[in-house]
Amino acid sequence: MDLSTLCERYGERLALDDYADVDASPNGLQVGPDEKPVETVAFAVDAVEATIEVAAERDADVLVVHHGVSWGGIERVTGTEYGRVAPLVEHDVALYAAHLPLDGHPDLGNAAGVADTLGLVDREPFGELGPVTIGQRGRLESPVDRDDLAETLTAELDTGGRPVPVLDFGPETVEDVAVVTGAGADWLDEAVETDADAFVVGEGKHRVYHEAREAGLNVYLAGHYATETFGVRALRDLAAEWGLETTYVDHPTGL
Repeated sequence: MDLSTLCERYGERLALDDYADVDASPNGLQVGPDEKPVETVAFAVDAVEATIEVAAERDADVLVVHHGVSWGGIERVTGTEYGRVAPLVEHDVALYAAHLPLDGHPDLGNAAGVADTLGLVDREPFGELGPVTIGQRGRLESPVDRDDLAETLTAELDTGGRPVPVLDFGPETVEDVAVVTGAGADWLDEAVETDADAFVVGEGKHRVYHEAREAGLNVYLAGHYATETFGVRALRDLAAEWGLETTYVDHPTGL
């Protein structure tokens, strides 16, 4: 398969154009030629030296990630940027990034993956960001104790053995759950407005403690990395369906 074909297929499935005006990340091909044969595709959450080196060692033609190397443009390729871009060019590994489109996709997205893990039903888009959404909201088929929900997240997500912290200011029994992965705590107000019992995010900010307490909401800080492995794994499954060799580079941060 040609690189341009791979990019086109991903772009169509993820509706990249819908997120162009709201995403700081330029989604799509970030490093590489317009045309290049692709046989092996590596997948990782982050485009960093550690994952790029492994992708090169595994003879990947392209590395597909959630967090790329460009956030609003690169003025100079020095320092950290050079440390990441140089090995891509040296080893002829193209880089494809899908950020917010891979958070909000209803089937392939990170929030969808968390919702699948929890078995949420009656799901709907959540986490408004301009004209798009980046999360999901749904209902547990059977209400559970809020501590049991934390145990499920700890067991099922790649937390590195770290228990999922809970700001347990909401009801003891949880049924309605909202999800925005990664740095999703800014959507706490929307979770409150939609009467969620629990809000699952990757990481929080200091103010979230007080906001959750005052709103009477359970907030689960399930880990930025841990909540954002689902999307790239879903893209890996697509690449395999298209007949490409694939490999996954797991590099958890514990954060």
